[in-house]
Amino acid sequence: MDLKNKSVLVTGADGFIGSHLVEELVPLCGKVRALSLYNSFNNWGWLEDVHCKNDVEVICGDVRDAYFSQNLLTGTDVVFHLAALIAIPYSYIAPSSYIDTNVLGTLNICQAAQVNRCERVLITSTSEVYGTAKYVPIDESHPLQPQSPYSASKIAADALAMSFYSSFDLPVTIARPFNTYGPRQSARAIIPSIITQLASGKNPVSLGDTTPTRDLNYVKDVCRGFIMLAQSDQTIGETVNIGSDSEISVKDLFYTIARLMNQNVELAFDKDRIRPPKSEVFRLRCDNTKIRNLTDYRPDVPLEDGLKHTIQWFTAKEYIIKYKSEIYNV
Repeated sequence: MDLKNKSVLVTGADGFIGSHLVEELVPLCGKVRALSLYNSFNNWGWLEDVHCKNDVEVICGDVRDAYFSQNLLTGTDVVFHLAALIAIPYSYIAPSSYIDTNVLGTLNICQAAQVNRCERVLITSTSEVYGTAKYVPIDESHPLQPQSPYSASKIAADALAMSFYSSFDLPVTIARPFNTYGPRQSARAIIPSIITQLASGKNPVSLGDTTPTRDLNYVKDVCRGFIMLAQSDQTIGETVNIGSDSEISVKDLFYTIARLMNQNVELAFDKDRIRPPKSEVFRLRCDNTKIRNLTDYRPDVPLEDGLKHTIQWFTAKEYIIKYKSEIYNV
């Protein structure tokens, strides 16, 4: 599919990945509309910082409302559905919120896309649905393991979206990115937590379990993967991983970031950052064979290059003040 003359909507556009995706889509599409979660301050989240803000139609609302969602998708050709609650620790204390946003929100978007005859619907999943790897690299046939309320809500949302493909022939693609990082990421994520603690001069740096491994992907690579999946007709009705087929432990990640920031600091164990024992996902490494076969996707940004870009952004005065490194954000 050529996006040049298409009307494209991004839900969750005010968030980390969504705001970057909007920036990537503007030069490619006929029209880009961006959904920001409604608030009385009329604040558009990270869309306030994108360079193309004046080229985007920003709409405030909530995917949890079916009536709003149906009107939102009127005249839309392609939907990138990213709106979700994603913080795993918060899902332990507010699980119903995740069902409302992630499951009901996805249902509303799929129903609205069906009614409005959208040409493509790309649903954002997560590697957390796989749980701790039973084998690596993890391909799309790996068992799904709901090890947190968050991952359970995403498993349900993915299944619901795919049911619309099977039942109503809705042109759905499930994009399943592994761990994304980069500028604008939320404070609760591991890389922003490390960088902001180091930048504030904290020593030792507080972390939880440092043994888990993650497949880390720079946000621009992930956004490019989303776009390629939407452009390919071969991905309709498919679930497709986006990842690098590599892994690094949290401990090694910490020391890599410390080296890149010229910091000689120590680690401190913080029990408040530990997941419940059966909930921790200890190993994630992506098998990206499928996306490489279906599209021309290849990850472009090596980990250290991506970390340098991320460090540069987070340590800029205008951005570091937005983060509270002294507070553990669930």
